[in-house]
Amino acid sequence: MFRKAAVTAVSNGSYLQGQANGRLPAMDSGQLAQEGRVVLKKKVTLLRGISIIIGTIIGAGIFISPKGILKNTGSVGMSLTVWTVCGILSLFGALCYAELGTCIKKSGGHYTYILEAFGPLPAFVRVWVELLIIRPAATAVISLAFGRYILEPFFMQCEIPELAIKLITAVGITLVMVLNSTSVSWSARIQIFLTFCKLVAILIIIVPGVIQLIKGETQHFKNAFAGNDASVMGLPLAFYSGMYAYSGWFYLNFVTEEVENPEKNIPLAICISMIIVTVGYVLTNVAYFTTISAGELLLSKAVAVTFAERLMGNFSLAVPVFVALSCFGSMNGGIFAVSRMFFVASREGHLPEILSMIHVRKHTPLPAVIVLHPLTMIMLFNGDLYSLLNFLSFARWLFIGLVVAGLIYLRYKRPDMPRPFKVPLFIPALFSFTCLFMVALSLYSDPVNTGIGFAITLTGVPAYYLFIVWDKKPKWFRKLLGK
Repeated sequence: MFRKAAVTAVSNGSYLQGQANGRLPAMDSGQLAQEGRVVLKKKVTLLRGISIIIGTIIGAGIFISPKGILKNTGSVGMSLTVWTVCGILSLFGALCYAELGTCIKKSGGHYTYILEAFGPLPAFVRVWVELLIIRPAATAVISLAFGRYILEPFFMQCEIPELAIKLITAVGITLVMVLNSTSVSWSARIQIFLTFCKLVAILIIIVPGVIQLIKGETQHFKNAFAGNDASVMGLPLAFYSGMYAYSGWFYLNFVTEEVENPEKNIPLAICISMIIVTVGYVLTNVAYFTTISAGELLLSKAVAVTFAERLMGNFSLAVPVFVALSCFGSMNGGIFAVSRMFFVASREGHLPEILSMIHVRKHTPLPAVIVLHPLTMIMLFNGDLYSLLNFLSFARWLFIGLVVAGLIYLRYKRPDMPRPFKVPLFIPALFSFTCLFMVALSLYSDPVNTGIGFAITLTGVPAYYLFIVWDKKPKWFRKLLGK
């Protein structure tokens, strides 16, 4: 049923020597297929790449509660400015990942780039935290939003039972796992369809908003920068919320080995996606303010629903359905991409060997996909999800900042590395500084939760020495790890 992946890796915690950099070289899937090995096929076209990025970035947030930025900026004008600047900063980060994806043609995203630049220990810590906490908790959270909004039309007059939400959420998670285990092509096709639904949902908000502007409904934009002054801590927190809303631009780099013509399609997909998302986010927020005042927006539990109820009457019932489809798209894109990180980490010897096996007929990394299912279910029914995400939100930006700093480091460490796509040096410098500033801000503003998250992350260090470096493991322990 399964066959071992194309590349095997480490023995006794030390990497096999591949190229001059001491890492395993990226291998051409066509050549490996000719040798009779089962590989992940190059099925991610430009359109599918765009759908992975857009479909994963746009979740429930833009439809439900964009008030975090408004609350921390204090005015309509400043909130729109932050949405725009965060889009540009995210584009800068995406361009950095585009360079990395075209010069390091291996899947795995953050993990692979940290491994190439800084070695196995920080790379292992990254994948350790992602597998045990971040991805199961993040999947459970976006899935709960899916469960809540898919049931919303059936419970218009009463509160939705929590058990019903969790049961329908469990069905949604299982469906996504089965889909990603069964077919790469079908997973990509459904992602394209769901991305189209997301863009339609945004247009349903933007078009009436533009009509409102044409009618002269601009009263909420008068004195746009007047209002409560943003505090010294508020403005950076607004940027933190904005960057989180745009996060997801890095997911195409998790599947680099499956992208057709990556030198061309990765930069193109990233640039097209980020322009569409940034323009869509800014115009959606402009549309909200044509109908809803800043005060009303802060009080609304679901801004898109409030907006639709005022302008569209009964059609507003469709909004929860679009939000649910949007969440399902984020679930699908996230599972599709992150499973490749686990696949690559296993291939490099950092996770049990079975996770780097590929289904012989379906050509999917089935074990790397389904390993998330029990962990996500445990989080769904037993975990304090939002606390876990608060604990570890800083870890995402710490490692992304480390990846982009690694790009600068590789420019000097390996100047002769082929770089089909290259960004000006100020872009990675500015972006890595922004990420590290947000990490420092979280340490200052919320030392307790950030400290707990830091402690959870550091558990990866002893785990690395126990599971990877220690070469005198008992037989039963080696068998458990698939060694």
